[in-house]
Amino acid sequence: MSEKPFLKASALAARRQLLKTAAGGLVAGLATPILSATASAQTTGKTAGKILIAYYSRTGTTREMATQIQQKLGGDLFELRTAHTYPKEYRATTNQAKREQQERFRPQLTTEVQNMAGYDTVFIGYPNWWGTLPMAFFSFLERYDLAGKKIIPFSTHEGSHFGSSLSDIRTLCPKSTLLEGIALRGGGIDKLQSSAARAEVAAWLQKIGMVA
Repeated sequence: MSEKPFLKASALAARRQLLKTAAGGLVAGLATPILSATASAQTTGKTAGKILIAYYSRTGTTREMATQIQQKLGGDLFELRTAHTYPKEYRATTNQAKREQQERFRPQLTTEVQNMAGYDTVFIGYPNWWGTLPMAFFSFLERYDLAGKKIIPFSTHEGSHFGSSLSDIRTLCPKSTLLEGIALRGGGIDKLQSSAARAEVAAWLQKIGMVA
């Protein structure tokens, strides 16, 4: 019996199998980056672009609170900075802050949020200056549209807690939902880094439903 027809048939079958395998590899090669890109987009959507932690901090204590919140929740840190500065001396700073409040001064911000529309929840952190927000936050809240977003305040103070800042936030952001905030006594970064302060921040985040 001649082997030529068998060899031709075998070669044809092998060629078909090779083409089939190559086609499958091509499809797999095209599908892999598409699936990876989709998964990456979904992950990013869950972990970024949802929570903004905006804060103003002259001495670093409020920044410490903001950092602890980010460590628990993720999200994006955003520090308000102004075109003008404050004196190093505490009393001189408080005097300047009082004049700014009396004059309803709106400091010029030198930092900006790139995509405020992408956030659902905005934490607002600030030291209590003369019973309310530093004027830099008045500039911030008047600049950005926070309608429909959740606002969560956190503050450092020397005995006055939130003062009138919560009512000021409601006035500036009437279409936002204001959640329960936390006000911790300042006293320096070391105090805010204590286990007691960290535990208080963690318990607060759990209480308002931000962590399980």
